[in-house]
Amino acid sequence: MIADAVPAARILFMGTPEFAVPSLVGLLDAGYSVIGVVTGPDKPRGRGQKLTPTPVKETALHYNLPLLQPASVKDPSFVEQIRALEPDLAVVVAFRILPRAVFSLPRLGTFNLHASLLPKYRGAAPINWAIINGETETGVTTFFLEDRVDTGMLLLQERIPIGPDDDAGSIHDRLAVLGAQVVCRTVDQITRGSVRPVPQDAGRATPAPKIFKEHCRIAWDQPAENVRNLVRGLSPTPGAWCLHGDRLLKIFSAKVGAPCGNASPGTLVVEGEEISVMTGDRRLRLLELQQEGRRRMASSEFLRGYPLRSGEVLS
Repeated sequence: MIADAVPAARILFMGTPEFAVPSLVGLLDAGYSVIGVVTGPDKPRGRGQKLTPTPVKETALHYNLPLLQPASVKDPSFVEQIRALEPDLAVVVAFRILPRAVFSLPRLGTFNLHASLLPKYRGAAPINWAIINGETETGVTTFFLEDRVDTGMLLLQERIPIGPDDDAGSIHDRLAVLGAQVVCRTVDQITRGSVRPVPQDAGRATPAPKIFKEHCRIAWDQPAENVRNLVRGLSPTPGAWCLHGDRLLKIFSAKVGAPCGNASPGTLVVEGEEISVMTGDRRLRLLELQQEGRRRMASSEFLRGYPLRSGEVLS
């Protein structure tokens, strides 16, 4: 195992969502000494608002790992808890922005796994924006933390193609697995002293800000491929949306079709069990939809319970 071939390192892991779980499990499976896990507080979820642990917490409990759930990473008591653990190296995967008082504590540094090919797509939603912007490849990057978000020295990168039928969900799952491999290789190189950090080219940086509701609204006057990329980049969550009258509809899957002719963008064409919408240049066939408050379903099933008619306009 990797850890057997290098001096033992005390590793502190920080992460919260499902994306971080393969990296934590990968470190444990490789034999590294994970001395503690830091994750977010339990949050109320569902109709009953029951407090629910993060996926990383559930994993830490499964492996009986020491666990910290700070309300604030700037709390002096949290900083002292980290200091007391005496970590050699901290690994961050999909966690919060850390202050220097925390990320400077490990003697070998703190590195982060980011779901893009930095310096492209710095920010909270790199997977979504890469697909929305029509990229044909993406990847993962490890880098040492610095005060400015996603700007630190690059360590390792790995690339994958974005296929025409990929969406944010499929890319998320592939990058989570790839990221775990890159995290383990990064730990191996840091603990061996063979890592060669490289500065980022700030001139090539692009943003990937947090996704808000206004980012998700479909503009039907855009080219069909742009609309489809928006749909792919926001599927399965939070979902691209439009309005049918005063009802919100979410679109999760679509295909580009024939040219529109003179029809106005947003105009519906319903033929049998198929739903198409006119865009700025071509028809967009809607494959999976969801009415607000209902479940996601295929267009054929959707039409059996929801009235859409040719000639109506989505906005």
